[in-house]
Amino acid sequence: MRLATTPRIAVLRGVADAVLVRYGRGRMIVAVTGPAGAGDAALADDLQAVLAERDHAVFRAHVADFHRSRAAQAAYGPDTPERYLRHGIDEAALMRSLVEPFRLGGSAAFVTRVLDPARDAWVEPKWVTGPEDAILIVDGRFLLRDRLARRWDYRVAVAADPVDPADVLAYAERDPREVADLVIDLTDPLLPRPV
Repeated sequence: MRLATTPRIAVLRGVADAVLVRYGRGRMIVAVTGPAGAGDAALADDLQAVLAERDHAVFRAHVADFHRSRAAQAAYGPDTPERYLRHGIDEAALMRSLVEPFRLGGSAAFVTRVLDPARDAWVEPKWVTGPEDAILIVDGRFLLRDRLARRWDYRVAVAADPVDPADVLAYAERDPREVADLVIDLTDPLLPRPV
């Protein structure tokens, strides 16, 4: 289905073009990241819609749905920004349940969420499969840190400055805007601007 052309959708069609230049056949993963409240989730949702209008199989996941439970995080010490940065995301679950099986393609099933962060409760896994050629868009904080950045085929960062203490720490170590394939200014959410 063709989306109504708004300034935001027009810009995102250009982003989709940039993503698809790298996308041949098989599976591709796009990471969309930014500091807390930057608008990366909505941007990823709209990018999914733009890619889907071109008849691509597109799946979505939020890194927040791969957090450790609060009890599991507590095992790593007091509740601090440092602890959240280092141990908030269950990267092993993210890789094991989503990234690695998605990359396998074929009949391999993957899970797009393991935790309901609002309820701090594990969810019943819903295994999903897709066609051999498919795109997965993952949004969330810290996706372009050293140990995760190489997992993505295309990296988008929102051009926002960190305010949350955990984001400040993360950006001091590695600013995602410096390693992203594309940086987008969302100061005006209706008119995103590649920078």
